[in-house]
Amino acid sequence: MATDAQLFISSFQLDTSPAALETQSKARYDRVTRYTALSTGDASIKLILDVNTDLYTLSPDTQFDLCLASTLNLDGTKDEGKSGGWREKQPGESDLSDGWDYVCYGKVYKFDEGKDGEEIKMYASFGGLLMYLEGPYRKLTSLRVDDIYLLIKK
Repeated sequence: MATDAQLFISSFQLDTSPAALETQSKARYDRVTRYTALSTGDASIKLILDVNTDLYTLSPDTQFDLCLASTLNLDGTKDEGKSGGWREKQPGESDLSDGWDYVCYGKVYKFDEGKDGEEIKMYASFGGLLMYLEGPYRKLTSLRVDDIYLLIKK
């Protein structure tokens, strides 16, 4: 069944407050940075994201687009039934990752309700790189505990 693969898409601005910069500087791992960002459309969505800095870096003044998708197939069909895991695209093939700079595959593993029931907190892991997304329920309602792709571009 074909569906819209893009579950959530928004633009974010890195948080340059002293607390956020202190969190970034307290790195536990040499090649991972934990970034904090706020959505630019409305600052009601907060993002905390671990990024492999050997592959992709964000400077303090960076604004970036983030997409969460259920599949990379352009027609929205799931990858279920395919064996062999990831494979490199053949010449001429295209998918949702085209045009994005940083792509990860992981799992949404937990949701929490906020204080007033209008806020929701989502937790995901991409091979140990963690993501936390907090915002209004109505904006994050399409997300479920399931496999997910993270796509970022500047």
